[in-house]
Amino acid sequence: MKKTLLAILCASTSLTALAGGKTDDPILGKVMIGQLETRVTDGDNPLVLEAQGWIGKDLNKLWVKVDAEKVGGEIEEAELQFLYSKAVAPYWDFQVGWRHDIRPKPTKDWLAVGFQGIAPYFFEVDVAAFINKDGQTAFRVAGEYEAMLTQKLVLSPEASFDFHSKDDPTLEIGSGLSSSEVGVRLRYEVTREFAPYIGVNWDRKYGKTANFAKAAGESSNDMQFVVGVRAWF
Repeated sequence: MKKTLLAILCASTSLTALAGGKTDDPILGKVMIGQLETRVTDGDNPLVLEAQGWIGKDLNKLWVKVDAEKVGGEIEEAELQFLYSKAVAPYWDFQVGWRHDIRPKPTKDWLAVGFQGIAPYFFEVDVAAFINKDGQTAFRVAGEYEAMLTQKLVLSPEASFDFHSKDDPTLEIGSGLSSSEVGVRLRYEVTREFAPYIGVNWDRKYGKTANFAKAAGESSNDMQFVVGVRAWF
C-alpha cells in the first residue's frame, strides 16, 4: 500500500512540474486555516485545527490537508492527507493520494480518492473515499456555505459525515454512518485574510461508534460553543 501511494505521489509531482510550462502559468501556492478554535465543553476544552494548502499551477496541484484535536495537553486526533489534484471541470478538482492517521493509535494509512469544488449556489464540497490495507473502506462528505450578512460579517454553516464499511474495535468505530459534525460560525473579517469568529458545533456518533463511546465513558452527542480564527495567506 505505501509503495503504491508513494508511486502515485511521485508521478503526480512529475506531472505538476511538467504541466503548463508556459510563462503565463506560474507556480502558485496558498495556505488556508479554516478552523483554529477552542471548543467549550463540560470537561477539558479541545483545541482544534483544520487547515489545508496547495502548490502548483492552474490544472495540477499538490495539496496537504491537516485535521487535529488536542485535549488536556495531548493530541487525541491527527490526520494528514497528501494529494495530487487535477482540474477536471470549472471549479472542480479530482484528487488522489495518501491519508495518514497519526492519532488515535494504532496509526492507519489509506489510499484517498475524491473530488473537491464548488457546487451550484456556491456550496463548497469535499467528497472522498478511503481504503486501507485491512480492507476497511471509509467515505466522507463535507460541505460549507458562506452567507454575507454585511461586507464584514459572514455566517458560515457547515457539516461533515463519516461512513465506514465495517467495525474497527481498535479505533472504536462502527460500520455505516459512524459520526457527523454540524456547526455554524459567525466571523468578522478584519481583512479578507484574517477573521475571528464565534459559533456552535455539534458532534454526534451513531450505531456501534456511539456504543464504543458510551462504554469508554464518553458522550455520543455533544454541543459545543466555539471561539476561533480563520485565516489564509
